[in-house]
Amino acid sequence: MRSKRKLAAAIGAILAPVVALSLPAGSASAHGYISTPPSRQAQCAAGTVSCGDIKYEPQSVEGPKGLTSCSGGNSRFAELDDDSKGWQVTSVGTTTDFQWTLTARHSTSTWQYFIGGTKVAEFNDGGAIPGATVTHSVNFGDFRGQQKVLAVWNIADTSNAFYTCIDVNIG
Repeated sequence: MRSKRKLAAAIGAILAPVVALSLPAGSASAHGYISTPPSRQAQCAAGTVSCGDIKYEPQSVEGPKGLTSCSGGNSRFAELDDDSKGWQVTSVGTTTDFQWTLTARHSTSTWQYFIGGTKVAEFNDGGAIPGATVTHSVNFGDFRGQQKVLAVWNIADTSNAFYTCIDVNIG
């Protein structure tokens, strides 16, 4: 009886790592959005713009990495992709600080900022877990006037990212 228990324990010790590695990766437990300047999610949460479900969970715009939409490909938050919705435009300088509010933190690969499909900034966290707020200073280069900035928080240990759009007037 004792040898059977030892054998079962040995087999369990060998198989446990194999089973753990073969399980599918879950979605990110992290959540966040840009609060300053006010992103489309922040405007919904504050009631600046009338919105649906996103009003109650501005931090939840999650989708596969590599997307270019404000909704992160999530049909539940598709109204974030509607450029005619009356989003508040914030006047900013040629370099602006963006502050992320993170309601759940997660290992981070990169933070990216795009205007019209052009990457204007990237910050590499190398897998670090960020604090409750993260601020990036982004230089817009030659971009001027009214622009929609797509900010992406790429999670290090899943295939997902968080998406947020900010309407700015660069001057």
